[in-house]
Amino acid sequence: MARPLRIERPGGWYHLTARGNERRPIFRDARDRKHFCQLLAEVVSRFQVRLHGYVLMVNHYHLILELREANLSRAAQWLNLSYSVWFNRRHQRSGHLFQGRFKSVMVSREEWGLALSRYVHLNPVRVGGFGLSKREQQRIRKGVAEAPEAAGVKERIAALRRYPWSSYPAYVGRVKRPQWLECDEILELGGGKRGRQRECYRDYVEAAVREGLEKSPWEELKEQAVLGGDKFVEKLRPYVRGDEREQRGAKRLAVARPGFASVIEAVERVKTEKWEAFRERHGDRGRDMVLYLGRKACGLKLNALAKVTGMKEYASVAMAVKRYEGNLKRNKREQLLFRQVTDLLNVKMRP
Repeated sequence: MARPLRIERPGGWYHLTARGNERRPIFRDARDRKHFCQLLAEVVSRFQVRLHGYVLMVNHYHLILELREANLSRAAQWLNLSYSVWFNRRHQRSGHLFQGRFKSVMVSREEWGLALSRYVHLNPVRVGGFGLSKREQQRIRKGVAEAPEAAGVKERIAALRRYPWSSYPAYVGRVKRPQWLECDEILELGGGKRGRQRECYRDYVEAAVREGLEKSPWEELKEQAVLGGDKFVEKLRPYVRGDEREQRGAKRLAVARPGFASVIEAVERVKTEKWEAFRERHGDRGRDMVLYLGRKACGLKLNALAKVTGMKEYASVAMAVKRYEGNLKRNKREQLLFRQVTDLLNVKMRP
């Protein structure tokens, strides 16, 4: 199994999660959860991290951490190992408690800190028991699900507010904030005058329950390791470490990607034809090359490519990329044109 890419930077914000082996429970009762919270307090003290949010579910947990030192791996490994040893001893079991390595994503605080906290806090009601299975969430986002009934919304919000194994009750003032939990920065991101920030944050989170759950942040993930825009990624390049044989994302993040406008310009020069002339031409190899490079060289997602090129369906983009990839393997003339374009972009890619 390839090792996950880690980018550890003092001052960086991270979403960290770990799941039970074979999706089995890692928390069986309140005592398990209380002990895990005690370990969270110890992590904050021992590793000098700041904890901005958490939620404990049955078979996994979510944390929002801020580093003061480059020690994310050490902190997460200590937490999982300490809890696993205690859990196995208490429940008289042996073997791995967690499924593989923990997962972490570095997060742009300004761009995603607020939305990520909402995503984490909504976990207790983002479940099938409240009619919000993954399938139902997809139907809501597509606009084909029926509007939730008032009674159902009220039930979800009540459950969210009283869920004890989450930082949300502390955020909205229902319980006293533990010393090891930081709330102020995310509350400030949520806006509102002093004295009303908790209320503003509560409205922001619970609006997603009333209006339909929000878009998942993970749809904007880059290399399974970074949640942030191009400028944020650019700042991270000096901190990217990893074995490129095991962590292909390390190489892609360490090298600056070309902009989509640069791709269009390079293809225009090689084709000696303007983008406007061939962008609507179905099956045009120049158009397909632009889409292929937008996906492979720029790292744009299919829906982003569809939007920027004016195509109606991201499925059409996927078909064009696949079509061009097959043509590139078979057609030597196309390989020559492709090399000319990538040379102009100063990008090394195998045709």
